[in-house]
Amino acid sequence: MSSPSIRILGIDPGLRNTGWGVIETQGSRLSFIACGRVKSDNALDMGHRLRQLHEGLMGIIAEHRPDEAAVEETFVNRDPQSTLKLGQARGVALMTPALAGLEVAEYAANLVKKTVVGAGHAEKAQIQMMVRVLLPTSQASSADAADALAVAICHAQHRGARALKEAIG
Repeated sequence: MSSPSIRILGIDPGLRNTGWGVIETQGSRLSFIACGRVKSDNALDMGHRLRQLHEGLMGIIAEHRPDEAAVEETFVNRDPQSTLKLGQARGVALMTPALAGLEVAEYAANLVKKTVVGAGHAEKAQIQMMVRVLLPTSQASSADAADALAVAICHAQHRGARALKEAIG
C-alpha cells in the first residue's frame, strides 16, 4: 500500500520578493510542481505592499492547492528597520496559508540548509545546486524560489517526525 501524496507550499518571506515553491511528496519521493516569486511595488505604501504579497500567495494557493505550508523563520538583521519590514512580510507569509485552512510549519534557516545541503551555514549557490539535484525538473530561476523549494523539502523531510512526536504526545 503506497502512502498518500502530500502537496507542500514552501515560502521564503521577503518584502520586495517573497519566494514560493510547491512540491509533492509521496513517501520519500519528491516531485517538483511549480515555483516563483511574489513581488511588491517599492513605490507603494507598506499596507499596499503587504496586500500585494497576500493576494499573490492566495493566487498561488488557489492555483496549486497545497495540503500544507512551511515558512522559513527570519533572522534578526543588524538594521532594526529592515528586520521590522521583513517581520511584516513574514506575518503575511504565515497568515495567508492559515487563512486558506492550511497547517503552517516554521523552520529555522539553519535547519533548512542543514536538511537540504548537509551544512547549516550553506551559501545560496549551494542551496540552488542541491534543489536542482533533489528536484531535477525544477525551474528555480531565482534564489528566492530555490530557497522556498528548500523550505518545502525541509518540511517534507521533517513532517513525519513531527507527526510522530505529536501522536506520542
